Amino acid sequence: MSQASDRVYTALRAGILDGRYGFGDRLGEIEVAADLGTSRTPVREALRRLGSEGLVEVLPNRGARVRTWTAQDLEETYELRAVLEGLGARRAAGQVTAEVVDELAALAAEMVTVDPSLGHRPPGDFADLAALNARFHAVIVGAAGSDRLAATLAGLVQLPLVMRTYHRYTPAALARSHAHHHEIVDALRAGDGAWAESVMRSHVLAARAVLLASHRDGATGTAATDPEGQAS
Repeated sequence: MSQASDRVYTALRAGILDGRYGFGDRLGEIEVAADLGTSRTPVREALRRLGSEGLVEVLPNRGARVRTWTAQDLEETYELRAVLEGLGARRAAGQVTAEVVDELAALAAEMVTVDPSLGHRPPGDFADLAALNARFHAVIVGAAGSDRLAATLAGLVQLPLVMRTYHRYTPAALARSHAHHHEIVDALRAGDGAWAESVMRSHVLAARAVLLASHRDGATGTAATDPEGQAS
């Protein structure tokens, strides 16, 4: 992959995640190349890469567009995440170090302190909470010790980034998410793989329920303005 293609990929991916390119927006090679000051070849390569990650649909003879997520997409993606992240938590419980568990406990506690629904941040300011959440899940996947699992999950976690999930959470749903994080830490500290897997699966499926309810209410038609409101 060329440097030019990498630059286009980075710019397009950022634009999709921060809402500059909305769901269903066309990404014409000529227009994108003109906007980014490059030729069409690196644009084509970048679009192909984004297509493999599930962020873009490349349509035969019709160009590319930002992917629109259906209810079935949400169902399938979160079912897969529940299984795979549950497996990751189970594996991590059998080998995670005390230092890593302490790090996870600190992340879970800090997520509560930056939750805007609790008055710790301006309403709608989910950037810090989202970053901490992403770190929490990444640490667990890393502790599972499986490069194959990490690579498989990498594509699936694009969805909550695009959907900016935290904007769709009620205070009660956020409280449940925090409770799950703390219980996952307890399960890992106890070295109980079955417990860790069960809570992680429940955690991811609860996030799926939030997104599906939001989808039914018609909230997925446009991208939100905050690029970092993603949850599990």
